[in-house]
Amino acid sequence: MAFNGLGMNMGNLCRVSSAKSRSISAENFGGGKGEGGMAAEGISTGAARELGQGWKVSPAIVIAAGECREIANIDGPGAIQQIWMTPTGHWRHQILRIYWDHQEQPSVECPIGDFFACGWQKYAQVSSLAVCVNPLSGLNCYWEMPFRKHCRITMTNISDENMVLYYQINYTLTDVPADCAYFHAQFRRENPLPYKKDYTILDGVQGQGQYVGVYMCWGINNNGWWGEGEIKFFMDGDTQFPTICGTGTEDYFCGSYCFLEEGKYTEFTTPYAGMPQVIRPDGALQAQERFGLYRWHIMDPVRFESDLRVTMQALGWRSGGRYLPLQDDIASCAYWYQTLPTAPFPELPDKDYLEII
Repeated sequence: MAFNGLGMNMGNLCRVSSAKSRSISAENFGGGKGEGGMAAEGISTGAARELGQGWKVSPAIVIAAGECREIANIDGPGAIQQIWMTPTGHWRHQILRIYWDHQEQPSVECPIGDFFACGWQKYAQVSSLAVCVNPLSGLNCYWEMPFRKHCRITMTNISDENMVLYYQINYTLTDVPADCAYFHAQFRRENPLPYKKDYTILDGVQGQGQYVGVYMCWGINNNGWWGEGEIKFFMDGDTQFPTICGTGTEDYFCGSYCFLEEGKYTEFTTPYAGMPQVIRPDGALQAQERFGLYRWHIMDPVRFESDLRVTMQALGWRSGGRYLPLQDDIASCAYWYQTLPTAPFPELPDKDYLEII
């Protein structure tokens, strides 16, 4: 395959390409060539009143309560290469959606914090290949997102307060090889998880592609260890039993023995897996332990030909050395690539159910 500007890495950065680099932000809403920094009015008009056009007049946008704002509208072919955002407000009430090739069904639908692996409404540093979260609310995504005809990105503010959004969407206009699939991401939450029920990370996927990772928010409602459960991948017609079955929750997230070091949970963040956030009880109003975990299948994508379902057991211990099915607060954002069309997603919960309390 001829090099076309997709999939840049340290090994091919020196190679020239006919791909065209573009960027969308509040300083260039359309990403047009030679159209950056042209705003005469914007959120910082007052600060730039003595300097005028070209002096950071429009570094961000305000999205009103209840408003859906289109933040990118791009004709292809091309590929999103990096997204940076820093939002104000409640991250579970800010819904990111991405539509490929004029589909009515979004292929990405997720609250902004969970999409960027920081779902508990509190900052935690994440240093991975696919997602980086940097002080103090710098949310960065490096999943490559090719498209052939069109890309549309929206942000919906479902809260009762206006939000401010700083953002930069870096992309390239280039040919897309025939074997490139489309990026997808889907949010789910169950609070509490019903007794003896596996948590569903992903279901209803139709098409060919590969599962490339998950971010999970896990809030425990019991004392003791909570991660004995197994992840299961049901693919290509599997029914009662999966093709791939893990051995434990911490094993799937590439840790071991309850993530404990000297009797304490130990945060970690690596290129492919991590538990970057542990929220501990403070002895007062913050009563529950909460965990943020990610696992990227960058080197080991889970490939499927026609369909995919992914589940995770929530399992602890009870008396007599017996397993205890847990009823925890679990949310997730699953990431995968697949051929179009995108099957309809489950309807997002309302803002009260989404809220982190």
